[in-house]
Amino acid sequence: MSTAFADASLTPVRDLLSLTGRKAVITGAAQGLGKAIALRLAEAGADVVLADIDGERALEAAAEIAARFQVRSLGVDMDVAASASVRTAASVAAAELGGIDIWVNNAGIFPSRPVLETQDEEWEKVFAVNTRGVFNGSREAARHMAGGGVIINIISTAGFEGTAPGLASYVGSKHAVRGMTKQMALEFAPLGIRVLGVAPTFVPTEGTMAAAAAVHAGGAGPTSDSRTTAVMAGSLMGRLGTPDDIARVVLFCASDLSTIMTGSTLLADAGQTI
Repeated sequence: MSTAFADASLTPVRDLLSLTGRKAVITGAAQGLGKAIALRLAEAGADVVLADIDGERALEAAAEIAARFQVRSLGVDMDVAASASVRTAASVAAAELGGIDIWVNNAGIFPSRPVLETQDEEWEKVFAVNTRGVFNGSREAARHMAGGGVIINIISTAGFEGTAPGLASYVGSKHAVRGMTKQMALEFAPLGIRVLGVAPTFVPTEGTMAAAAAVHAGGAGPTSDSRTTAVMAGSLMGRLGTPDDIARVVLFCASDLSTIMTGSTLLADAGQTI
């Protein structure tokens, strides 16, 4: 079997880490973890496309990154659950930047609802975004990676274990993505495409804190954001994770430092799952 994977043993570290000349698409990138990932990839030299269901906010974040790092940075509207939307945004990204080398499936939702109260529509929406969204993105990315590339799926520790009550659909969706990461690695290797997962612990972002606030408003937990973060602060690292903690792991996966890796999911969990 012939692939496009090169031996980088003699490449200097600075070149292994550099993404200069590469083109990256990050979904759910208008804020939070997705934006942090886009920032680090751009800092490493990549041209970036920030895709988000909030197209205006994606444009604002893209303009900020372009001004800061002097790379090409575009914002596009994308609904990851809709294959036509993903296909259109991927085509725009490839046309504007001249191809796609890196695709980060970051967009996700995490509503909390006990199993016995969960309606079919709620379950389907979580899987539409978190699981089908990864499938849609990976499929379109692979179609545009003519010379090979890397697909990175943001999974969560929920892909390894059960979590708080009320997250059955979320946990199920993330276990599914971890399996897809392995299977797509098998199918895409002959195309020179690596597929990796990154499984973060809880990190405070606009999205995670809003979800926590919604749970608290429903009487399902404490009413203080400080209590929410305090629960997670008892990690082996002695602090909460930050979006940039996770972004740096994604940068490793996207770079040539990780060229021997595919199909794996890296736990960025501060020891949570030990």
